[in-house]
Amino acid sequence: MIGAVHLTGLWQIVFWGIIATAVMTTLLEGAQLLGFSRMSLRFLFGTFVTDRRDRAMVYGFLLYSAGGLLFAFFYAAGFYTVGISSWWLGTIMGLFHGLFLITVFLPLLPHIHPRMATEYDGPTSHRRLEPPGPFGTHYGRRTPFVTVLSQMVFGLILGAAIAVH
Repeated sequence: MIGAVHLTGLWQIVFWGIIATAVMTTLLEGAQLLGFSRMSLRFLFGTFVTDRRDRAMVYGFLLYSAGGLLFAFFYAAGFYTVGISSWWLGTIMGLFHGLFLITVFLPLLPHIHPRMATEYDGPTSHRRLEPPGPFGTHYGRRTPFVTVLSQMVFGLILGAAIAVH
């Protein structure tokens, strides 16, 4: 129950949310650096707020980190709701989170992102970013796998670390 979360529990969620977000971001960006995917979620998030590519990475990192922390609270709410937290429950939640990301969020992104082309209209002078395509595969065939795996690790860390009393 969320009302039962004490101050110690809140700091625990914040601390482990930061750790889980850092690990997830490292996995995603590392996969990009190693050529497993061309997708950079922090770049995509950053270009929501600026068209300057150099600043997009910084803004995107801040937005993506804040989003990861917010999702840590959603995961914790799930753990408190069912009354347990464990690595396997967190991993399952991360699996569903990752599947939602590649099947719902990424296909929706071209329609809400101010600088991303759509599959139908193609690029323009203002919409130059490539759309993710089905399951994010325009950013590489392994993008769906890397994305879902990183979300599962995010959930695993939170499930293993957040104690539900």
